Amino acid sequence: MNWISNYVRPKINSLFSRREVPENLWTKCPECGTMLFHRELADNQNVCTHCDHHMTISPRDRFAAMFDGGIFAEIKVPEPPLDPLHFRDQKKYTDRLKAAQKSSGEKDAMLVAEGEIWRTPIVAACQDFSFMAGSMGQYVGNAFVAGAERALKAKRPFVIFTASGGARMQEGILSLMQMPRTTVAIQMLREAGLPYIVVLTHPTTGGVTASYAMLGDVQIAEPNAQIGFAGARVIEQTIREKLPEGFQRAEYLLDHGMLDRVTHRKALKDELATLVRMLTGQPPAVKGDLPAPVEAAPAP
Repeated sequence: MNWISNYVRPKINSLFSRREVPENLWTKCPECGTMLFHRELADNQNVCTHCDHHMTISPRDRFAAMFDGGIFAEIKVPEPPLDPLHFRDQKKYTDRLKAAQKSSGEKDAMLVAEGEIWRTPIVAACQDFSFMAGSMGQYVGNAFVAGAERALKAKRPFVIFTASGGARMQEGILSLMQMPRTTVAIQMLREAGLPYIVVLTHPTTGGVTASYAMLGDVQIAEPNAQIGFAGARVIEQTIREKLPEGFQRAEYLLDHGMLDRVTHRKALKDELATLVRMLTGQPPAVKGDLPAPVEAAPAP
């Protein structure tokens, strides 16, 4: 055994060799191009600290930031047939599902959970745009209905965060059938007198916009979110006119009456707690673990 070549040389090389930096430590803001440290970005709920651009955020990260103490319980979703149409384009549909499940760590494009925001119990659903562009298939329809049924059973408001490119083409007519299914579930919530609040995030388009994304009792959107049915280019080619600046963006839709609020992601927790309590006739939320304030005695 040569201790110089086997021990001394590797030791010296390790001292002077260039250390590799993991590629995922920094994220480039797609809006302003600023390089953002991953921990700083995560602490800011995936909002650019330089230009305030709202980047995509996973359902679990959103729920962890929204629910009190980051605590929530997942609601079980009935699993539909895996590939009912045996669809194949460049890849098998089953292969695309496996790849999306591996990259996202989720079963499909919607996560449903229940918890409390400022001690206000709610049921919430959130779409994952990283999972096949948040497309709506049978699983998403099942998840929405499961969330609505849980809200009905527990008599809790239902809040959904949308992010989708529309219906999932690999499931054909079965994906389009989720539009009336979710609409019926929303009507059940209305008949029970339970609030249904929609938070539209970037982007929300296609069949999702044409169904449950635009049927809320209150419509909220994150800043600069793209919201629409067909793409702007398709509309321009159809009507042969130039669309206004900012068309299909949240602020434009707010000015034209399609939205009730445009709210920063970091203010959504307070906004939702306030809305839910107003709509259910509850007193204002008490934030944190402090006891409720004692009413001051009237002045003599």
